[in-house]
Amino acid sequence: MSFWDVVWFIFISFAFVAYLMVMFTIIADLFRDRESSGFVKALWIVGLIFVPFLTALAYLIVKGSGMAERSARSSEAIRREQEDYIRSVAAKSTPSAQPSPTEQINQARSMLDAGVIDEAEFQQLKAKALV
Repeated sequence: MSFWDVVWFIFISFAFVAYLMVMFTIIADLFRDRESSGFVKALWIVGLIFVPFLTALAYLIVKGSGMAERSARSSEAIRREQEDYIRSVAAKSTPSAQPSPTEQINQARSMLDAGVIDEAEFQQLKAKALV
């Protein structure tokens, strides 16, 4: 195996990986496109299967301008959903949602003084609050 065989193999491998990336990008864009009907999407997929290079080139020419817009909209929607989820989780775990240990002990003490709980239960609540 010569040096140029290795260079040729690397070049062909790079071209194949680039081709696969274009194909997966086109397929993802097809499923992301809400304006095209299912029949049109099926035709593009059939074209990608039977005449892949020509169909990919045609798709990039015909629908290439909208690909970036659809991708940006999808990314923005995902980012918004992620931020909303983070906010909802952060709101649930705020320190103000749960009383401080001092407040918990004071509540337990008032329950003990009122006779609702006994000394052993007070000690358990106190230990739980301090953990």
